This record gives sequence, structure tokens and C-alpha cells, in this order.
Amino acid sequence: METTRLSSKGQVILPKSVRDAHQWRPGTEFIVENTADGVLLRPAKPFPPTRLEDVVGCLRYAGKPKTLSQMEAAIRAEVKARRGRGRY
Repeated sequence: METTRLSSKGQVILPKSVRDAHQWRPGTEFIVENTADGVLLRPAKPFPPTRLEDVVGCLRYAGKPKTLSQMEAAIRAEVKARRGRGRY
């Protein structure tokens, strides 16, 4: 277990091993919560949760509508291409 100290400015330095283990980089924002045992520090989510109903229709598409089979074929082609490049 590593220890750290509170500075006169109220700052706490997280040990490098902890930052590396969680892949926390400079600028990472955290949520600080009081708990019965002390303080809980969690990285803030970059975007608030959204619902599909909130974003449907926000992107315009001027072309002819695609069929379900056309969409599935495009997905298959992209998965095949990514696997060919060693991804997924």
C-alpha cells in the first residue's frame, strides 16, 4: 500500500503505480464522494448517458433509405475488413 499527503492547497498526488494501473492521464476529471470509510474517487464519464429517443433524427441522410438486408451486408463487409486488418 502506498501513501500520499494532502498539500497546503488541498491537492493529493496519486501514486504513479495507481495512475498507470487505471490509465489515468493528466486532465482526467474525477467525481469525489464522501463515504462512511473516507472518500471515493471515480473518473467522471466523458459524456452523460443518453437515450435513443433523444438523438434519433439528429443526423441528416439525403440518400435513398437502405433496406435491412443492405445494412446487414454493410456490417458484414466492415467486420470482414477489420478482421483482415487484425482488429476484432
